[in-house]
Amino acid sequence: MMEFDLEYTLGLFPILLKYLSTTMEMALWGFVLALVLSLTLAIVRVFHIPVIHWLAMLYISFFRGTPLLVQLFLLYYGLPQLFPVFVGMDAFTAAIVGLTLHFAAYMAESIRAAILSIHKSQMEAALSIGMSRYQAMRRIILPQAARIATPSLMNYFIDMIKSTSLAFTLGVAEIMGKAQMEASSSFKFFESFMAVALVYWVVVIIFTRLQHLLEVHLNRAY
Repeated sequence: MMEFDLEYTLGLFPILLKYLSTTMEMALWGFVLALVLSLTLAIVRVFHIPVIHWLAMLYISFFRGTPLLVQLFLLYYGLPQLFPVFVGMDAFTAAIVGLTLHFAAYMAESIRAAILSIHKSQMEAALSIGMSRYQAMRRIILPQAARIATPSLMNYFIDMIKSTSLAFTLGVAEIMGKAQMEASSSFKFFESFMAVALVYWVVVIIFTRLQHLLEVHLNRAY
Protein backbone atom coordinates (compact mmCIF):
# COMPACT_ATOMS: atom_id res chain seq x y z
CA MET A 1 0.00 0.00 0.00
CA MET A 2 1.44 3.38 -1.06
CA GLU A 3 1.62 6.21 1.47
CA PHE A 4 0.41 9.74 0.88
CA ASP A 5 3.27 11.83 -0.53
CA LEU A 6 2.88 15.21 1.19
CA GLU A 7 6.05 16.63 -0.31
CA TYR A 8 4.86 15.86 -3.84
CA THR A 9 1.48 17.46 -3.11
CA LEU A 10 3.06 20.64 -1.76
CA GLY A 11 5.32 20.78 -4.80
CA LEU A 12 2.30 20.77 -7.09
CA PHE A 13 0.82 24.02 -5.77
CA PRO A 14 3.32 26.35 -7.51
CA ILE A 15 2.71 24.45 -10.76
CA LEU A 16 -1.09 24.58 -10.49
CA LEU A 17 -1.16 28.25 -9.49
CA LYS A 18 0.54 29.16 -12.77
CA TYR A 19 -2.59 27.92 -14.55
CA LEU A 20 -5.08 29.51 -12.15
CA SER A 21 -5.19 32.65 -14.29
CA THR A 22 -6.54 30.58 -17.20
CA THR A 23 -9.27 29.16 -15.00
CA MET A 24 -10.24 32.58 -13.66
CA GLU A 25 -10.18 34.17 -17.11
CA MET A 26 -12.62 31.57 -18.41
CA ALA A 27 -14.90 32.03 -15.40
CA LEU A 28 -14.85 35.85 -15.52
CA TRP A 29 -15.47 36.06 -19.28
CA GLY A 30 -18.16 33.41 -19.02
CA PHE A 31 -19.90 35.20 -16.16
CA VAL A 32 -19.87 38.65 -17.77
CA LEU A 33 -21.22 37.33 -21.08
CA ALA A 34 -23.76 35.11 -19.30
CA LEU A 35 -24.94 38.10 -17.26
CA VAL A 36 -25.63 40.14 -20.40
CA LEU A 37 -27.39 37.24 -22.13
CA SER A 38 -29.39 36.22 -19.05
CA LEU A 39 -30.59 39.79 -18.47
CA THR A 40 -31.81 39.93 -22.06
CA LEU A 41 -33.60 36.59 -21.71
CA ALA A 42 -35.16 37.63 -18.41
CA ILE A 43 -36.54 40.89 -19.83
CA VAL A 44 -37.90 39.04 -22.88
CA ARG A 45 -39.72 36.64 -20.57
CA VAL A 46 -40.99 39.32 -18.19
CA PHE A 47 -42.50 41.39 -21.00
CA HIS A 48 -43.68 38.31 -22.95
CA ILE A 49 -42.33 39.63 -26.25
CA PRO A 50 -44.13 37.66 -29.01
CA VAL A 51 -42.23 34.78 -30.65
CA ILE A 52 -38.96 35.75 -28.94
CA HIS A 53 -40.54 34.76 -25.63
CA TRP A 54 -41.07 31.19 -26.83
CA LEU A 55 -37.57 31.03 -28.32
CA ALA A 56 -36.19 32.17 -24.95
CA MET A 57 -38.15 29.44 -23.17
CA LEU A 58 -36.86 26.83 -25.64
CA TYR A 59 -33.29 28.01 -25.12
CA ILE A 60 -33.59 27.91 -21.33
CA SER A 61 -35.22 24.49 -21.42
CA PHE A 62 -32.47 23.00 -23.61
CA PHE A 63 -29.48 24.40 -21.74
CA ARG A 64 -30.95 23.60 -18.33
CA GLY A 65 -32.01 20.13 -19.45
CA THR A 66 -28.72 18.89 -20.91
CA PRO A 67 -25.32 18.37 -19.22
CA LEU A 68 -22.65 21.04 -19.59
CA LEU A 69 -20.14 18.43 -20.81
CA VAL A 70 -22.45 17.45 -23.67
CA GLN A 71 -22.91 21.10 -24.60
CA LEU A 72 -19.14 21.65 -24.67
CA PHE A 73 -18.68 18.65 -26.96
CA LEU A 74 -21.47 19.85 -29.26
CA LEU A 75 -19.84 23.27 -29.51
CA TYR A 76 -16.26 22.14 -30.01
CA TYR A 77 -16.61 18.86 -31.89
CA GLY A 78 -20.14 18.97 -33.33
CA LEU A 79 -20.65 22.47 -34.75
CA PRO A 80 -17.54 22.43 -37.01
CA GLN A 81 -18.96 19.39 -38.79
CA LEU A 82 -22.13 21.29 -39.70
CA PHE A 83 -20.81 24.84 -40.02
CA PRO A 84 -17.25 25.20 -41.41
CA VAL A 85 -17.01 28.71 -39.93
CA PHE A 86 -16.54 27.12 -36.49
CA VAL A 87 -13.55 25.03 -37.57
CA GLY A 88 -11.16 27.74 -36.44
CA MET A 89 -12.67 28.05 -32.96
CA ASP A 90 -10.08 27.12 -30.34
CA ALA A 91 -10.80 25.11 -27.20
CA PHE A 92 -10.46 28.11 -24.88
CA THR A 93 -13.10 30.07 -26.80
CA ALA A 94 -15.38 27.05 -27.00
CA ALA A 95 -15.14 26.61 -23.23
CA ILE A 96 -16.10 30.24 -22.60
CA VAL A 97 -19.02 30.05 -25.04
CA GLY A 98 -20.21 26.81 -23.47
CA LEU A 99 -20.05 28.24 -19.95
CA THR A 100 -21.84 31.37 -21.12
CA LEU A 101 -24.71 29.56 -22.82
CA HIS A 102 -25.13 27.04 -20.01
CA PHE A 103 -25.16 29.41 -17.05
CA ALA A 104 -27.13 32.14 -18.81
CA ALA A 105 -30.10 29.76 -18.86
CA TYR A 106 -30.00 29.41 -15.06
CA MET A 107 -29.17 33.04 -14.35
CA ALA A 108 -32.04 34.24 -16.56
CA GLU A 109 -34.56 32.52 -14.30
CA SER A 110 -32.99 34.02 -11.18
CA ILE A 111 -33.08 37.52 -12.67
CA ARG A 112 -36.64 37.04 -13.90
CA ALA A 113 -37.76 35.94 -10.44
CA ALA A 114 -36.00 38.95 -8.90
CA ILE A 115 -37.74 41.34 -11.32
CA LEU A 116 -41.15 39.79 -10.66
CA SER A 117 -40.59 40.08 -6.91
CA ILE A 118 -40.69 43.90 -7.22
CA HIS A 119 -44.28 44.98 -6.64
CA LYS A 120 -46.04 46.09 -9.81
CA SER A 121 -47.13 49.32 -8.10
CA GLN A 122 -43.59 50.63 -8.54
CA MET A 123 -43.80 50.25 -12.31
CA GLU A 124 -47.24 51.87 -12.28
CA ALA A 125 -45.94 54.79 -10.21
CA ALA A 126 -43.02 55.29 -12.60
CA LEU A 127 -45.32 55.25 -15.62
CA SER A 128 -47.69 57.72 -13.92
CA ILE A 129 -44.96 60.39 -13.68
CA GLY A 130 -44.08 60.11 -17.35
CA MET A 131 -41.34 57.48 -17.43
CA SER A 132 -41.31 54.96 -20.25
CA ARG A 133 -41.30 51.25 -19.41
CA TYR A 134 -37.64 51.15 -20.39
CA GLN A 135 -36.77 54.04 -18.07
CA ALA A 136 -38.77 52.55 -15.22
CA MET A 137 -37.06 49.19 -15.68
CA ARG A 138 -33.58 50.75 -15.80
CA ARG A 139 -33.98 53.29 -13.00
CA ILE A 140 -36.46 51.68 -10.61
CA ILE A 141 -36.94 47.93 -11.11
CA LEU A 142 -33.50 46.59 -12.09
CA PRO A 143 -31.54 48.29 -9.26
CA GLN A 144 -33.84 46.66 -6.70
CA ALA A 145 -33.88 43.35 -8.55
CA ALA A 146 -30.06 43.36 -8.63
CA ARG A 147 -29.91 43.33 -4.84
CA ILE A 148 -32.32 40.40 -4.69
CA ALA A 149 -30.58 38.42 -7.44
CA THR A 150 -27.02 39.00 -6.23
CA PRO A 151 -26.76 35.96 -3.88
CA SER A 152 -27.94 33.48 -6.52
CA LEU A 153 -25.85 35.11 -9.27
CA MET A 154 -22.73 34.94 -7.11
CA ASN A 155 -23.49 31.28 -6.41
CA TYR A 156 -23.65 30.67 -10.15
CA PHE A 157 -20.30 32.42 -10.57
CA ILE A 158 -18.76 30.16 -7.93
CA ASP A 159 -20.29 27.15 -9.67
CA MET A 160 -18.88 28.43 -12.97
CA ILE A 161 -15.38 28.53 -11.49
CA LYS A 162 -15.70 24.86 -10.56
CA SER A 163 -17.25 24.01 -13.93
CA THR A 164 -14.18 25.31 -15.77
CA SER A 165 -12.62 22.00 -14.74
CA LEU A 166 -14.54 20.44 -17.64
CA ALA A 167 -12.55 22.54 -20.11
CA PHE A 168 -9.66 20.09 -19.85
CA THR A 169 -11.80 17.60 -21.82
CA LEU A 170 -11.43 20.00 -24.78
CA GLY A 171 -7.68 20.28 -24.27
CA VAL A 172 -7.56 23.58 -22.38
CA ALA A 173 -4.52 23.75 -20.10
CA GLU A 174 -6.12 25.03 -16.87
CA ILE A 175 -5.55 23.80 -13.31
CA MET A 176 -7.61 20.62 -13.70
CA GLY A 177 -5.94 19.78 -16.99
CA LYS A 178 -2.51 20.35 -15.49
CA ALA A 179 -3.37 18.18 -12.46
CA GLN A 180 -4.49 15.42 -14.83
CA MET A 181 -1.20 15.62 -16.72
CA GLU A 182 0.84 15.54 -13.53
CA ALA A 183 -1.13 12.56 -12.24
CA SER A 184 -0.67 10.65 -15.50
CA SER A 185 3.08 11.18 -15.50
CA SER A 186 3.71 10.43 -11.82
CA PHE A 187 0.87 7.95 -11.12
CA LYS A 188 0.22 9.90 -7.90
CA PHE A 189 -3.45 10.42 -8.64
CA PHE A 190 -4.65 11.02 -5.10
CA GLU A 191 -1.97 13.60 -4.37
CA SER A 192 -2.55 15.42 -7.69
CA PHE A 193 -6.29 15.61 -7.41
CA MET A 194 -6.16 16.48 -3.72
CA ALA A 195 -3.90 19.43 -4.60
CA VAL A 196 -6.26 20.73 -7.29
CA ALA A 197 -9.25 20.22 -4.98
CA LEU A 198 -7.58 22.38 -2.33
CA VAL A 199 -6.87 25.11 -4.88
CA TYR A 200 -10.52 25.19 -5.95
CA TRP A 201 -11.59 25.14 -2.30
CA VAL A 202 -9.46 28.17 -1.38
CA VAL A 203 -10.66 30.11 -4.43
CA VAL A 204 -14.30 29.36 -3.57
CA ILE A 205 -13.76 30.43 0.05
CA ILE A 206 -12.33 33.76 -1.13
CA PHE A 207 -15.25 34.48 -3.46
CA THR A 208 -17.77 33.34 -0.86
CA ARG A 209 -16.31 35.94 1.49
CA LEU A 210 -16.49 38.59 -1.25
CA GLN A 211 -20.11 37.59 -1.88
CA HIS A 212 -20.92 38.16 1.79
CA LEU A 213 -19.28 41.61 1.76
CA LEU A 214 -21.18 42.56 -1.40
CA GLU A 215 -24.49 41.47 0.11
CA VAL A 216 -23.80 43.53 3.24
CA HIS A 217 -23.02 46.57 1.09
CA LEU A 218 -26.17 46.21 -1.03
CA ASN A 219 -28.39 45.66 2.00
CA ARG A 220 -26.98 48.59 3.96
CA ALA A 221 -29.71 50.95 2.74
CA TYR A 222 -32.39 48.50 3.82
